[in-house]
Amino acid sequence: MGQKVHPIGFRLGVIKGWDSNWYGGKNYADKLVEDEKIRTYLYARLPKASISKIIIERTLKLITVTINTARPGIIIGKGGQEVDKLKEELKKITKKEVQINIFEIKRPELDAKLVADGIARQIEGRISFRRAAKMSVASTMRMGAEGIKVLVSGRLGGAEMARSEGYKEGRTPLHTLRADIDYALSEAHTTYGRIGVKVWICKGEIFGKRDLSPNLGLSAAKDKKPVAPKFRAPSSGGNKKKK
Repeated sequence: MGQKVHPIGFRLGVIKGWDSNWYGGKNYADKLVEDEKIRTYLYARLPKASISKIIIERTLKLITVTINTARPGIIIGKGGQEVDKLKEELKKITKKEVQINIFEIKRPELDAKLVADGIARQIEGRISFRRAAKMSVASTMRMGAEGIKVLVSGRLGGAEMARSEGYKEGRTPLHTLRADIDYALSEAHTTYGRIGVKVWICKGEIFGKRDLSPNLGLSAAKDKKPVAPKFRAPSSGGNKKKK
């Protein structure tokens, strides 16, 4: 089953957090569609910003959008002008106040989405898919990953019949829930059609309990002191016999 199910969805609530964090109630469907509009717009608006993940949180009057990117300078712009423009554009889409947070990815070689996008862009640039995949595998392992698996599917090299080729190094245990597996799918649009690129990256194993709130873009939860339960002494009046 671990080979078929989505590796991130399989680990939700265990070691992975959700990309949308809010309570919808009766308006759940509308908010879900709005989240998809925000993500689609940002990916189309910032194609060269190397965006890995967009986390959306909602309160009653505010939408907080956290953008994980390897190139924050493109999103921020000079003096934060680009961020201000994005806020205004998202306000028009959502009709609500929007706050934008930017989180920099310091090691893009360990991010499955960025690795898959990089391979897809190289294939679009007429670079051999074998060379692109092998170079990405080598650079990811060099950065300290425990394992990586790349699967390229489609009319590879302009062949008449579509096929799939995989490249693997290290270990990627998909059944192990404590294994920190990052997964992403990207597409290369070529003159022969679409070529799909799937990437699995294993960053190690996570033991013990994990606070999922950082994955949701929330601030770290404060440690609360345990409160001792209060016990009431049994009342002696209950056992008195009536005269």
